[in-house]
Amino acid sequence: MIPAVLPTYNRAPLTFTEGRGSWLTEASGDRYLDCAAGIAVNALGHAHPALVEALTEQAGKLWHLSNLYRIPEQERLAQMLVDATFADTVFFTNSGTEATELAVKMVRKFWHAAGHPERQTILTFEGAFHGRSGAAIAAAGSEKMTAGFAPLMPGFRTLPFGDHEALNAALDDTVAAVLVEPIQGEGGIRPLPDACLKGLRAACDRTGALLVLDEVQCGMGRTGRLFAHEWAGIAPDIMLVAKGIGGGFPIGAVLASERAAAPMTTGTHGSTYGGNPLGCAVAARVMEILTDPAFLAEVNRKAALFRQGLEGLVAAHPDIFEGVRGAGLMLGLRCRVPPADVVKAGYAQHILTVPAADNVVRLLPPLTISDEELATALDRLDAAARALAPQAA
Repeated sequence: MIPAVLPTYNRAPLTFTEGRGSWLTEASGDRYLDCAAGIAVNALGHAHPALVEALTEQAGKLWHLSNLYRIPEQERLAQMLVDATFADTVFFTNSGTEATELAVKMVRKFWHAAGHPERQTILTFEGAFHGRSGAAIAAAGSEKMTAGFAPLMPGFRTLPFGDHEALNAALDDTVAAVLVEPIQGEGGIRPLPDACLKGLRAACDRTGALLVLDEVQCGMGRTGRLFAHEWAGIAPDIMLVAKGIGGGFPIGAVLASERAAAPMTTGTHGSTYGGNPLGCAVAARVMEILTDPAFLAEVNRKAALFRQGLEGLVAAHPDIFEGVRGAGLMLGLRCRVPPADVVKAGYAQHILTVPAADNVVRLLPPLTISDEELATALDRLDAAARALAPQAA
């Protein structure tokens, strides 16, 4: 008999009832160190006092307004994002998946308005993850994502990750856009080198294609800059944002240049809940914290400390781990054993991690994690690896 909750998740046998900072409390009373952060969502940890205050204050005033009316909290957050990024304008969504949908519409509308409606192809990359809607799974292109959901939305072409020759051959003046994650999350914490991002920007400029960056997982301070592409010194035409922007409250956004967004006029897109006062009030407080240079400097310091410890962990357990990859506090351990086994062994040591493709376990702790908690994380990962050693042998 099918359960009341549609069984599309392979859930761990854990029920968390409370969270504070980097810790979650299970129904049994046991505390778990959260190095998953809701898959990079809880950027400031659980129950951050500033976010609780922002949500409570707004909840006492106004929860929802239709976008038929002006929403001051939405306008304030949009201006904060514009001031802090390349963008000239912002549309708020409820999730990263919805941001993907709008980005695809924006690209198609741009070329239709430019008099080239035939210019529809969006290049994407193997291992990508852009959500689970019709457009998003078509963009990813993997059989795991698309099996059983035909017919897929046309207009996407998936290229091998890191294959510059294939990209150069495909990216011509018939391509509408390139959609890419600066660091693949679900694909196994695979960063796109800064030189590649620079080259991609130059190639898009040469052919006229729009550059669309998916920073849903790698954005919002996760790499030690507000957005990952800033390390390469380039700017996209369109960018997808979600996860960390709400610190746990569901909110996403599409940021765009005026040129890319200009054809999206009244009536071309909308959302019932997107940009609601509650979400925008919380996200504005997140932005205030994450745009502080001192906060981002701390993220970089802690990231270097954590990475050094993880490199030591790899050296101590060469039969379990192969290497460390990623940037900032978006790190991955490439494993010589099934990643699911490492995650499960972590449960036994009361630490939460996230599996990914390419034999990788993701480490995505709250950006507020302390040095002492990072040391605890390393100790617990070491214990998990030692428990797996007989299996590896």
